[in-house]
Amino acid sequence: MLMQVILHTPKWVFAVLVLLVWLGAKQLLANSVSLSRVTLMPLVMGGLSVFGVISAFGDSIGALLGWAAAAAVMLAVLLQRPLPATTRYDAAARRFHLAGTPVPLMLMMGIFLTKYVVGAALAMHPELNHQAAFAIAVPALYGAFTGVFAARALRLWKLAIATDSMAAGARAA
Repeated sequence: MLMQVILHTPKWVFAVLVLLVWLGAKQLLANSVSLSRVTLMPLVMGGLSVFGVISAFGDSIGALLGWAAAAAVMLAVLLQRPLPATTRYDAAARRFHLAGTPVPLMLMMGIFLTKYVVGAALAMHPELNHQAAFAIAVPALYGAFTGVFAARALRLWKLAIATDSMAAGARAA
């Protein structure tokens, strides 16, 4: 049955998988990223996450609220955590210097695999989207992924704002 699911998967889905693996694998190594990329990644992945909820449950207010609640909880929890000590922001270049981490790759794969598995499950059993446990768990999972991505970006933005404020204060003194 698994082979049938894979064989009936459109080819473009595998291209998206390769792209996400490549983007996530790049983040396993220390790198330098721009402020715009730090902002763009959670927006794109959050959009994919919302698309996953909508494609599974339509415009169900309950599913969207479940997504939003899980995203807000993860965001609130993770905003309390400090950035890794090696994270730096270069205000002049407007770039972050980040240590390598598997977290973005895991999040991207989590969103992709959730979308893939949910899509396959609903194709085989369309009645699933009317089951309460499924209708709660799937949007919450998508929301949790979004909250982690958003928290990472907001923590980096906070560093940028603090660094810019310190630089402005030093220039004024």
